[in-house]
Amino acid sequence: MFHNLLIWLVFLPATILLALLSIVAPSTCDWVHKVWGGLALFCFGARVSAELDALEPGKTYVFMANHQSQLDILLLLAVLHAHSVRFVAKQELFSIPVLGWAMSRVGHVAIDRGNSLKAMKSLDRAAAKAREGISIIIFPEGTRAPEEPEDLQEFKIGGMILALKTGLPVVPVIISGTARVLRKKSLRVHPGPVRVRALAPIETTGRYTLKQREAFRDDLYRVMNDAYRELHNG
Repeated sequence: MFHNLLIWLVFLPATILLALLSIVAPSTCDWVHKVWGGLALFCFGARVSAELDALEPGKTYVFMANHQSQLDILLLLAVLHAHSVRFVAKQELFSIPVLGWAMSRVGHVAIDRGNSLKAMKSLDRAAAKAREGISIIIFPEGTRAPEEPEDLQEFKIGGMILALKTGLPVVPVIISGTARVLRKKSLRVHPGPVRVRALAPIETTGRYTLKQREAFRDDLYRVMNDAYRELHNG
């Protein structure tokens, strides 16, 4: 009950104010991500344990993360803010008043999953941002799992194409616990532990080409699923 009140009385008003700040002063984006994500984790009662030793501070990456809950976005904004991150997110999020405007203003990338041509153009825009020093976060499963599963969902090929186009190191990120804190299609909060672990970066240049995107997808899935099982069951 306490955390549900915090969401209505603290988190939602703060979200509007921070979104407006991002619209007016987009250069504050990384600071806003840190504050907004951290505030969300506090209000939602997520007790976070983050293992990020594999990352080089300030380096640009493509982050590939499994997806269980809407809280995943806020979690990653909080723990990865030092890498100047932006999301590739579904088009519908950008239609939300104020929040969607702020997302567009600071450079998050909308993708129309119902139009393959527009989706490919969105991937090209995201790849260009990455080459300019912006780290991109992708959910390769494409959508949230309905519950906290035993295995990850199948990976979509679009995220593989984007990662390979950037030429940047790909960092698999494993999340466990967010599905219990904020379940899919639920507004009720269940405070509890959340774990996030960044695995060793994968150098794709010279190892995979665009024609080998399916092999890259399969290899990445095996690495992430094995690590997810370990984190989830541990």
